[in-house]
Amino acid sequence: MIGIGEVLIDFVATESAPYTEVDTFKKCFGGAPMNTLIGIARLGVGAGVITAVGDDPFGEFLINEFKKNNIDMSHICVKKDTRTTITFVANDPVTGEGTFLFYRKPWIRETADSALSPEDIDYNYISKAEILHVSGFALSQNPSRKAILSAVDYAKKSGVKVSFDPTLRVDVWSSKKNLRRLYSRMLRLADIATFSREEAEFIFKTSDPEKAAQKALKFGVQIAGIKLGSKGSYIKTKKKNIFTPAFKVKAIDTIGAGDGWNAGLLVGLCKGWELKRCATIANAVGAMVVTKRGAITALPNKRELNQFLKKHYPNYTDPFLSE
Repeated sequence: MIGIGEVLIDFVATESAPYTEVDTFKKCFGGAPMNTLIGIARLGVGAGVITAVGDDPFGEFLINEFKKNNIDMSHICVKKDTRTTITFVANDPVTGEGTFLFYRKPWIRETADSALSPEDIDYNYISKAEILHVSGFALSQNPSRKAILSAVDYAKKSGVKVSFDPTLRVDVWSSKKNLRRLYSRMLRLADIATFSREEAEFIFKTSDPEKAAQKALKFGVQIAGIKLGSKGSYIKTKKKNIFTPAFKVKAIDTIGAGDGWNAGLLVGLCKGWELKRCATIANAVGAMVVTKRGAITALPNKRELNQFLKKHYPNYTDPFLSE
């Protein structure tokens, strides 16, 4: 499995309050596709990344996190004279839902995540993957847009499946028109696409998950997943409709929950599991993520995931991840 797109620093508020009232922020690993790749690696599937960091201490921190999680780092670009992208995150006191303040284009000059260029891509590396996981966030600016689209085109020609996560953050785009155009292009290229409720409604203009998933399939997507938060998830293919209820947990910080869900789904697909089993694992990983602050803090390894499942399924005997 290979992920391509942004990696950045999340400064996460240590209390649930508005930005104007927060005194302290905790430095955390961030970037949707890379959160997902770390989740995948912790569950025992080989993972590599194509991304860019700045030539600064924050870039070094991110590289060290990849190393700790046994990610193939051979295609990380360190951009000279460029700073690593940072984001500030504050959570709603009631729901735990996060809001974001990005320090990168178009708000400031070039930072590392948008500086990935087509010349940085090793296409032979991509051809060896089973799945290429792509973030829509990184399509918002060039040269990273050109780099990612060229990687996706090559993956398709090489028989590599493409997984697309929109990572909708409107304020990093020059216009909503441009955003919709690029999302439509990616949906025509993707084999797998996953959406939060908000992303599905924005892209497909419907709050009905089944209708949104059906519209995704009309683009050519083979597997469409809608993440419904505390209500669970919905997965649709041409032949199957699967709703899976959520696990009940206390939400502390919802940042990264969707990335964890993606990790669970993609691990199951790599192992060839039937979709219901994939959805159960995805829901479990997503639920575990929200129990701690930071997108990757609570991403589980196999043992932790099996303990979680056993807790919620009293008659659980056969570990989902024993293979």
